[in-house]
Amino acid sequence: MPDEYRLDGEGGMGHDITTDAFSQEDRQRYRQKVQRCLDALERMLNEGGFAESPPWMGLEIELSLVDSALRPAMLNTTVLEKIDDPSYTTELGQHNLELNVRPRPLRGDQTPDLETELRATLADAGEKAQDAGATLVMIGTLPTLRGEHFQSKWLSQSPRYRKLNDQIFAARGEEMLLNMEGTALPGQRVERLRSLQDSILAESACTSAQLHLQVPPDKFAPNWNAAQCLAGVQVALAANSPFLLRKALWHETRIPLFQQATDTRPQELKNQGVRPRVWFGERWITSIFDLFEENVRYFPGLLPEVDDEDPFEALDSGRAPRLAELRLHNGTIWRWNRPVYDVMDGVPHLRVENRVLPSGPTVIDLMANAAFFYGAQRALTNEERPVWTQMSFQAAEENLYSGARHAFDAQLYWPGMGWIPPDELVLRKLLPLAHDGLIDCGVPDFWRERYLGVIEQRCLSRRTGSTWQRAAVARLEARGLDRDAALTGMLRRYIELSAEGEPVHTWPED
Repeated sequence: MPDEYRLDGEGGMGHDITTDAFSQEDRQRYRQKVQRCLDALERMLNEGGFAESPPWMGLEIELSLVDSALRPAMLNTTVLEKIDDPSYTTELGQHNLELNVRPRPLRGDQTPDLETELRATLADAGEKAQDAGATLVMIGTLPTLRGEHFQSKWLSQSPRYRKLNDQIFAARGEEMLLNMEGTALPGQRVERLRSLQDSILAESACTSAQLHLQVPPDKFAPNWNAAQCLAGVQVALAANSPFLLRKALWHETRIPLFQQATDTRPQELKNQGVRPRVWFGERWITSIFDLFEENVRYFPGLLPEVDDEDPFEALDSGRAPRLAELRLHNGTIWRWNRPVYDVMDGVPHLRVENRVLPSGPTVIDLMANAAFFYGAQRALTNEERPVWTQMSFQAAEENLYSGARHAFDAQLYWPGMGWIPPDELVLRKLLPLAHDGLIDCGVPDFWRERYLGVIEQRCLSRRTGSTWQRAAVARLEARGLDRDAALTGMLRRYIELSAEGEPVHTWPED
């Protein structure tokens, strides 16, 4: 795939900002330009011209760096210099990296190549990180992060991160409050976190694996709706973020943490029902235009930088417009399933970016999570009576938060089945659908069984990265270790087992 296809190209945390300060005139011009981009997108959707090739898939993996004591290693610039590969980029915190995996068609013959490529590039990057004195970790939330690691001095060395930090706090007008009540460890009491933050760096604890699917315009809405239906099941199956700032919280703490760490709303605006910028949404859609139109209608610009292109002049001259302002704006609204507009080789295309999954624990677990999502999503979009016509949007949102908080102990709603645990829902309903979807994609039987077999065994064992981490910490504390020592001991064993590469449901309980 050509280099122009960059998965982080939608703006926001992946967009370079050249302006140091924004005036009232800048904001007004930006608002007008965003609206003009939206009007141009509407014209493009009516006239056609988008990529119509078979679906393409892509993957982003966010990584953490730790030092020899397993504390965050603020070395991403040094490590990137060692890796010397444009597929790797910075992320928000200096202990974060991001890998953009080369996109490819969603079809069977690409499957083994993707796993091989992932293993090779991560192994190579891991060796280069060791040369710099750091270890790469694929985990949803690094458990050894402490409050001092969220100081603004640890923002990655790029102006865009500091500007985004400043704009979010300017909009909010006060410190951020992280406020979560957890799910108790075995034999222990429920723990609660209340922590004030003066930077957005708590978001750097949210390391994810993001799945992209490029689809033609007429297929976007059913694919996005299907992704929304699957979100709660995905986080329940793949939870890998149970600890934050020494506390045992949700199985997938990334979900509430991301919303709270980037929240531009003071309490009064929350009370008024103003929408958060980390957002599930509020309705099923009939077009990708619905999502971009909501972005423009509900959310003020955070980074109001104006591009010199006129999108209508580009269209009139036969060129696909960049829609730079619309994309930048979209990049500062963190939907769990985000719409993406991009241009490759002069041809515009649309993508669904699925953002609910945590990073790790292993490559085979990541491949299994991707296979389940793409297969189930494909099958749901092919159904004669779509599932989203049979359930409320609010039920899908409740599923997300229940799955994130409780993992396999959640109760999820599914039409025709009522409220049901995630493992039972997957084994009885969604796993057969995922098999059908992957068959439809032409995935060979061996690879389909390999990856979906991991999902099946996770359900049968009821073991995720989160359940393994929680059980390991509880055992170490039962042996007399304090929380800090237990978290460090757990992480050391996690890194060892992750390096061995076996799926997390097979990890020993030692």
